[in-house]
Amino acid sequence: MADAAVRPATPDDAAEIARIQVETWRTGFADLLPALVLAGLDVDAAAEQWRATVAQGPATVLVATEGDWVVGFCAAGPSPESESAAANDVPVPDAATVALVGSLLVEPRWGRRGHAGRLLATMAQRLRAGGATRGIAWVPVRNTASLEFYRRVGWAPDGVVRTLDADGQPLRELRLTGSLDLALH
Repeated sequence: MADAAVRPATPDDAAEIARIQVETWRTGFADLLPALVLAGLDVDAAAEQWRATVAQGPATVLVATEGDWVVGFCAAGPSPESESAAANDVPVPDAATVALVGSLLVEPRWGRRGHAGRLLATMAQRLRAGGATRGIAWVPVRNTASLEFYRRVGWAPDGVVRTLDADGQPLRELRLTGSLDLALH
């Protein structure tokens, strides 16, 4: 394996982040999302959104690289209170220090090489440095690979489930939570 690293994303990475997101969703989420949703993904529109997100600051989006290639990314930041609330929508006592991992994707052809773990561990360090005490992530119930990844790093379902509307098809997600004290591998 060529040199693997994690670094803050730059605006120049936005097109590659969008490509990875769209390709990964189309291949990895084909059993989770309706075909019309996947077909409607627009790489150019996603790139514009990622440029704006990256512009928010260096800790917001990280990219994983292998050699000269961007192979994955992680976007995270402070969790909105509504995302970390208890199942009855009551704010949790530590709401001000909960971080939300909004997206953690590695292009499938680069999978199983440690990139996701490096991305999450590096992001966790940055989030802790910013005052976060724990993290949360929403994962589709049927996305066994992502659920297993988070379980391996010590995160677990906290009992909160939500159902999203994916073009008329329900998409159930579990909220996982865990420590931001993750070791770099």
